[in-house]
Amino acid sequence: MIIVRSLAEIQRNPASVVTVGTFDGVHVAHQKIIGEVVKKARRSGSRSVILTFDPHPRHVLFHTVRSNQAHEEYAFGVLTPMKEKLCIFEAMGVDCVFIIPFTKEFAGTSFRDFYRSYIVDGIGVAEVVEGYDHSFGKNREAGLQQLRDLGEEFGFTVDVEEPVSVNGTVVSSSRIRTALYAGDVAGAAKMLGRPYVIGGIVQRGDQRGRSLGFPTANIEIDDQDKLLPANGVYAARTTIGGVSHGALLSIGVLPTFFDVHVRQCEVHVFDFDGDLYGATLTIECVGRIRDERKFASVPELIKEMEKDSYKGKILLSQSHLS
Repeated sequence: MIIVRSLAEIQRNPASVVTVGTFDGVHVAHQKIIGEVVKKARRSGSRSVILTFDPHPRHVLFHTVRSNQAHEEYAFGVLTPMKEKLCIFEAMGVDCVFIIPFTKEFAGTSFRDFYRSYIVDGIGVAEVVEGYDHSFGKNREAGLQQLRDLGEEFGFTVDVEEPVSVNGTVVSSSRIRTALYAGDVAGAAKMLGRPYVIGGIVQRGDQRGRSLGFPTANIEIDDQDKLLPANGVYAARTTIGGVSHGALLSIGVLPTFFDVHVRQCEVHVFDFDGDLYGATLTIECVGRIRDERKFASVPELIKEMEKDSYKGKILLSQSHLS
């Protein structure tokens, strides 16, 4: 897969099949669009191209709070940072990704100038595939009708994909965020078509978990804009040395031990007793076990963690069967 970040880098191919969007989450509806782009390009012997933006436009156009640095109910977090997104695109068979650096100046580009400069004259295009709610240009001023008009003007066709529903709900990035902010990682996974993942480097902590009988890996999240699910305890999975392990994932401010509310991620890996310091872990969120809460004593916390382990293993076994 070729990745370009400027018009000077892109090799024009007028037979390209193109889709444009942020694609945050690369959820099942996004996958339907991208799958069509790849299929149509292969059928015509052309190339599939995704044009996307970095950083997320909302981080440029609106004031946002990074979701893993503050306990903010309405903090905006990114579902799939660019590195994660590119891995998914490549796995889907996309030929080329054009990443436009999103700035306030770029946001002022009219929809016609954008399409003429980047799609028609830059990438080259025979067909555009978009979702039913696609909008683009300055202040999202253009929609599907304007896109069809541009197609007639510049000689490309437009294919519109219908919405995708899961359990009667139309899938969207905002609905996935809502689910994650509520801690519903299982619901988010159904809309994503895969478990929601967080990842980072294991940092040396104060070994508090080991003293409690539950050694934990303290994770420094590798992207500060990544959305973290609601504070609480989750059943999770992670792979270490090629072996998949069940785990407990704790997200929160550790109120039993601290008064300063700084969110942290800790993972207790089942059936593992090695040294993980410095390792990079990718953690799949499987199901929510309970809310975070402050315990009156350490023994009370230990008793609850034993219950968490039991419940977590049940959730993990059920997820294997589903």
